[in-house]
Amino acid sequence: MKIFFIGSVQFSQKMLDVLIKIDRIQVIGIATKKKSDFNSDHFDLSHTAISNKIPFKYVENINSQIIIEWISELKPDIIYCFGWSSLIKNKLLELCPKGVIGYHPAELPKNRGRHPIIWALTLGLKSTASTFFKMDEGADSGDIISQKKIVIKNHHYASDLYNLLEITAQKQLREFTILYLNNKIKKIKQDHNKSNYWRKRSKNDGIINFSSTALTIYNLVRALHHPYIGAHIMYLGDEIKVWKSELGPKTFKNIEPGKVIKIKDQKILVKTSDSSIWITNHEFQNLPVINTYLL
Repeated sequence: MKIFFIGSVQFSQKMLDVLIKIDRIQVIGIATKKKSDFNSDHFDLSHTAISNKIPFKYVENINSQIIIEWISELKPDIIYCFGWSSLIKNKLLELCPKGVIGYHPAELPKNRGRHPIIWALTLGLKSTASTFFKMDEGADSGDIISQKKIVIKNHHYASDLYNLLEITAQKQLREFTILYLNNKIKKIKQDHNKSNYWRKRSKNDGIINFSSTALTIYNLVRALHHPYIGAHIMYLGDEIKVWKSELGPKTFKNIEPGKVIKIKDQKILVKTSDSSIWITNHEFQNLPVINTYLL
């Protein structure tokens, strides 16, 4: 079976490595990006393409006529698109006999849309899923071909969940690719009445507001951990990244949110709306002073 591969993030690289090792599979072309202003987990797949002697192109518009003509000339049986920040349009969707397979790290039909790992952690969800689906002209709305549920634990940061999704998806990819090889794939239609769409996040969504609850701040910090951009505090006009935190004691009821209560071994205890939180891994060059405010 001949596969054309589209991808430009770390996850894409992991999936491509799996495909290259499956018997009777030939990756005949790769579309990737040299750089990305959108994906903090960007990965240039050209090195893998070159080392495996696979034709590749750097692509900005995957739906452009010149790219569609190039893919068509390669005559793939199926296209795998894992880690691409724009929608695939109808000409490309209908180019191959078996269509285009996409990936979304959420429990479709729920939680379609942008930044699914970040939103799942920010909202404190207890589970998500690793989902492969046949792409259509909608966003994450096509028939499901493989879905595995993943438990999110309270100590999971974005890097932990990202890794869990990668490991789960690698196994799924092997399984359903072999089913495609043997013409045994089964599809499940999504119930669109159960769907919702997560919006695109902005930089302001990453600002820590100490008038929020300690748990809300803790969830935000772990959601924006590597491979993402990090939550941040605005302090004296500077943007200070925060990479890890811990829930603090539920005392200090007569103290205002944002007040620095204690500093110990570079860790900063700050009052929140309901309790307090320890800022344990941060990029402060000069620590704030006790009894000052992080607002």
